[in-house]
Amino acid sequence: MMKQADKRNLTMVMDLYELTMANGYFNDGDMEARVAFDVFYRKNPDRGGFAIFAGLEQIVEYIENLHFSTEDIAYLRSLNTFTDAFLDYLKNFQFQGDLYAFPEGTIMYPHEPVITVIAPLIDAQIVETAILAQVNHQSLVATKTARIVKAAAGKLVSDFGARRAHNMDAAIYGARASYIGGAAGTATVLAGQMFGIPVSGTMAHSWVMYYKNEFEAFKNYAVNYPDNTVLLVDTYDTIQSGIPNAIRVAHEILEPMGKRLKGVRIDSGDLAYQSRKVRKMLDEEGLTDCKIIVSNSLDEHTISSLNIQKACIDSYGVGERLITGATSDYSDETLALLGAVYKIAAVEENGTFAPRIKISGTVEKITNPGLKKVYRIYDHNGKAKADLIAKAEEDVDMSHDFRFVDPQMPWRNMKFTGCTAKPLQVKIFENGKRVYELPTLEEIRSYVKKQLTEEIWEEEQRFINPHIHYMDMTPDYYELKMSLLHEKGKVEVVN
Repeated sequence: MMKQADKRNLTMVMDLYELTMANGYFNDGDMEARVAFDVFYRKNPDRGGFAIFAGLEQIVEYIENLHFSTEDIAYLRSLNTFTDAFLDYLKNFQFQGDLYAFPEGTIMYPHEPVITVIAPLIDAQIVETAILAQVNHQSLVATKTARIVKAAAGKLVSDFGARRAHNMDAAIYGARASYIGGAAGTATVLAGQMFGIPVSGTMAHSWVMYYKNEFEAFKNYAVNYPDNTVLLVDTYDTIQSGIPNAIRVAHEILEPMGKRLKGVRIDSGDLAYQSRKVRKMLDEEGLTDCKIIVSNSLDEHTISSLNIQKACIDSYGVGERLITGATSDYSDETLALLGAVYKIAAVEENGTFAPRIKISGTVEKITNPGLKKVYRIYDHNGKAKADLIAKAEEDVDMSHDFRFVDPQMPWRNMKFTGCTAKPLQVKIFENGKRVYELPTLEEIRSYVKKQLTEEIWEEEQRFINPHIHYMDMTPDYYELKMSLLHEKGKVEVVN
C-alpha cells in the first residue's frame, strides 16, 4: 500500500476510463490515429466577467515526466482489466503530441479553447484528467484572488488559506495561483520555498493563551521578533484588553530598543467598527505607523462592504474563500466551480483533420468543432474588444474592415474597424518536445496585472452584472459549425 510520504508518479493521476479507452484503442490498432482535443470552460465563476488561466507550468511538468514505472504496471496488471500487450506498450510510453495553450496568466472567457492537444489518440486521452485538474483548480483560485484584490482597492491581500484548503497540494498550488491573481504573499511555507512567494505570519491565539496573561504573551513575542512585531489582539477583548496591551508593549518594550510596533491583527467581531476604534487609539499614542491587519472569513463582497463603511484597514489576510474559490452565494454551489472540460474537436482522416461536434439539448454544451485559432481583438486604444474564433487555416487580416458573426445574433452585419488581432494560443510542445520557454511566476503575475489594468474593460470586472465579453466567429467558422449542426442534428422524431 502506497503511503503519502512515498514518491508519487503523477502519471497515474487519471480517471480509470482514460486507460480503459486507451486499452481499447490499442487493441483495435488505433493508437497512431491523431486527434485534437480542446480544453475550455462554460461559465465564469461567481457570475463574473472573466477568468484567469493558471496551472500551465504544472501541466508542462506533468507531460515532461509522463512514464509508467514497474510498480505502476504491476498495479494496473492487478486490476485484471488490460491486455498484456497494452501493458507492455505502456512500459515505454512517452507523450508524442503537440500542445498549444494560452500563455499562463491570460484572461480567458467561456467556450474558447484555452489548451489544444493534437496527438496520437492514446496520448491525447491519457493526459486529460491531469490537465483538467490543474486548470480547474489554479484558474479558479487565481480568478477569485483577482476579485478579492480588486475589492481591496490597493491594500495588501495575503493568502491565509492553507489550513482550509482541500488538501496539502491544494494549499501549495492554491498559494501559487493566488500570487498569480495578485495576492502579495502567502502564509504557506512550502509554497514560499517552491515558488519564491513572499511568506508572512506571526502568531495564533494559542500563543496568547499559553502565557498567564496577554501582556506577557505580547512582551515575549516582541522580545523574540522586535523588527517584525505584529500582535493578534482579539483573543480576549480587542478594545478593552488587546490594544491597551499592544500599546504598552510598544512603549515599554519596543521603543526602548529603538523599534516600532509594526502592526496589530483583528480576527473576529465587527471589523469596520473595531478598526476605526483601534486606529484612533493607536494614533492617540503616537503609533500612526502601526498597521491594522484583519482576517476572518473575508471575500470580495465583505471587503467591499468594509471599504464602504470607511474601515481603517491596511491589509487583509484571506483564508478559506480564497484558497477554495468559495462563492458568497450559497444558493448556487456551481458558482464556486470553473468546470473546464476536455472535448474532442477533430480526427485526422487521410491526412486532414475532420471536425467533430458534440450536440446537446443544453445549448451551452454544444462544442465548437474542428481545428481553430483564437484571437483577441483590440480597438485603437488597446482595449480588448472581443475574442474571435477562426478556422485554423484562415487569414485574419485587420488592415481593413473585417466582417465577423456574433453567434448570439447571426443576422446582424458586423465588422471590426480600426482593430488589431492577437493570436492567443502559443505552441508549448511539438512531437512531445517542449518548444516554449516558461515565464517566471513574477512575469505571469505582472502579465495578469497589465491585462486587468490596461486591456480588460472595467465593466467586465464588476462583481454584479458584469459586461459579457463578446465571443465572435469568422463567417467561415460560423458556417462550419452550422453545417455540422445541421448534418449531425438530423434526428428522426416518431410520434
